[in-house]
Amino acid sequence: MAPEFGSPIEHLPLIPAEVLKKHRAHQPLDTRFRAAARLLQALWREDRDLPIGSFIGEDGKRHKLGSRITEGAGKNGGNYLSPEIAHIARREVAYREVGAMIDLERLETNLLSSMPLTFNLFAPLVTKLDRADTLLYALIPDFRGLSRKVLFEHSPGRGNPRFTGDYTAFDAVIRYTRSDGRKGFVAFEVKYSESMREPEAKLRPRYDELSENSGLYLDHAEAALRGNPLQQLWREHLLAQSMLDERLYDEGYFVTIAPALNYHVQSAVETYRAQLREPEEGKVRYVNLTLEDVVDKIRRDDPDHAAALHRRYCDFWLVDGEMELNAPSFVPARKRTPGGAGKPTQAAPAETPRKRKPAAEKAKKAVTA
Repeated sequence: MAPEFGSPIEHLPLIPAEVLKKHRAHQPLDTRFRAAARLLQALWREDRDLPIGSFIGEDGKRHKLGSRITEGAGKNGGNYLSPEIAHIARREVAYREVGAMIDLERLETNLLSSMPLTFNLFAPLVTKLDRADTLLYALIPDFRGLSRKVLFEHSPGRGNPRFTGDYTAFDAVIRYTRSDGRKGFVAFEVKYSESMREPEAKLRPRYDELSENSGLYLDHAEAALRGNPLQQLWREHLLAQSMLDERLYDEGYFVTIAPALNYHVQSAVETYRAQLREPEEGKVRYVNLTLEDVVDKIRRDDPDHAAALHRRYCDFWLVDGEMELNAPSFVPARKRTPGGAGKPTQAAPAETPRKRKPAAEKAKKAVTA
């Protein structure tokens, strides 16, 4: 059933190809969520007058894509919600950990990527650690601590056999200490349009060893953990647990963040959760959060930041409005009369579609960019 305007959207629409093509957002292999998210990013780019970017297709030719911006716009911080976030992202990338795998083109020019989303979410906390505390207390009921540092694309040791022995890393980590001196961390994996069917990492004997010793799973040898859609969650949770086992920290949380309407991620999360034992002392606890809930909690301390995040990543009513603005006009049937062509039957007046631009303009005014 189609939702009433202003009510929660339970699932996203199938967007007509004509609407996607109008905004250079038509990619036939996109999932239902990814198509809607791509269009939402294209609308955000248009409202901010950012120049459209491009990609090289399988035909070897360059094609414009509405969910990308040009290299020049990307270097000027166009993929971030504010100049302050762009500044922090630039410095964090320059000082990234040795071996950190950051695709600069994707980070700077791909609006659909979860990499810039991570910075747009967490960069403001780098200089406002008190807000990090408020956010973590609101999101994780049993969290107790004071935030000490925000890290991006973090691993305790890439390639180090003490851990996973590979290049697995977290999108962001917040380190904290408790009043009793215990050290902890909250490690985040941020998803936006991913389907959880991305290329898998090569399986390593170290994963099996960690899985067996972790005490996290009902069946540490479960085959489902070793392939999509669960493998990345498995590897990152094992990395997090190894950080406790190697006594780098005393406690920790592994947290996924994804849009509520990304059914691929939410389904994978539920499947993964079913593999886990009940949490206990000395084990990294797993927490799944919706992007919408995180944005809602950010709103308490920083309403402008939350408004900008919601407009860009979560306001799928803008997609609905764009479909309505481009909906075909239905011609009323002609009533036939004996001996004549007859006159059109009277149809109910069409409801005026809700326009996108005013809502977008309001969101733009709420954000310094």
